[in-house]
Amino acid sequence: MADHVSYQGTDDYIVSNDLRNSVNISVALKRPLLIKGEPGTGKTVLAESIARSLGLRLIIWNIKSTTKAQDGLYVYDTVQRLYDSQFGEQNVSDIKRYIKLGKLGEAFESTERVVLLIDEIDKADLEFPNDLLWELDVMNFYIPETGETITARNRPIVIITSNAEKELPDAFLRRCIFHYIDFPDQAMMEEIVQVHFPDLKDKLLAEALKSFYWLRGVNGLQKKPSTSELLDWVQALTIGGITPDKISKEIPFLGALLKKNQDFDLALRQLHMRGTDNSSRTTSRGW
Repeated sequence: MADHVSYQGTDDYIVSNDLRNSVNISVALKRPLLIKGEPGTGKTVLAESIARSLGLRLIIWNIKSTTKAQDGLYVYDTVQRLYDSQFGEQNVSDIKRYIKLGKLGEAFESTERVVLLIDEIDKADLEFPNDLLWELDVMNFYIPETGETITARNRPIVIITSNAEKELPDAFLRRCIFHYIDFPDQAMMEEIVQVHFPDLKDKLLAEALKSFYWLRGVNGLQKKPSTSELLDWVQALTIGGITPDKISKEIPFLGALLKKNQDFDLALRQLHMRGTDNSSRTTSRGW
């Protein structure tokens, strides 16, 4: 597939012009796209949207604190080889049988172009990004156990997400196209909600958004509610048959929006100051 493919977004993912341009520039320049933004702004979903829009398979490499760059290339299963040799398995000398490709290796070996998501790269140790520099640049890696080099048959579209838990090395940043996803303003958030709930009444949506952004503006929250939590909350409101008037007086099902005890108590105090009565606050904790 040619590199001039153009990502335009998908029906279920609202994308800004700047983000759309960043995706297309990264594809054209053959550089990884590094996406930052607070949790819940759609970083992971972006990769899914790109794959659907371009008709490509999505490979997801979820990064953990224990993940090493080697894990994404290949793993030599010495334990299985030892086990096979003890039980008389034939061809244990064929080491290639015990080489298992990781997610990056899988993307390189794919006969068709894929979208590779390296999700939450900042969870790994500081050396992890630098250890991937060479492979992401040249699109190949060497397996010393078998003496073979795995070269990408088709250059994958690489999307890398970060929640900015750690600073990434400068050398790594220089090789990426960077985009920070701002939290949606109220107008864009209205579009996002309408995509997921097209039959939602306008007044209910207006009151829900008003309360949602008021809550995000409460000073001292440890974890502000995100887009995904707003969508869960709106669904709870519709299932519960909540009226717009009730939303304007309280915030029903507050547990769909806030996930920390301190934030919950802080929000309840602020609601009390805003004039919410005690009975409303008590019922707002439950579903």
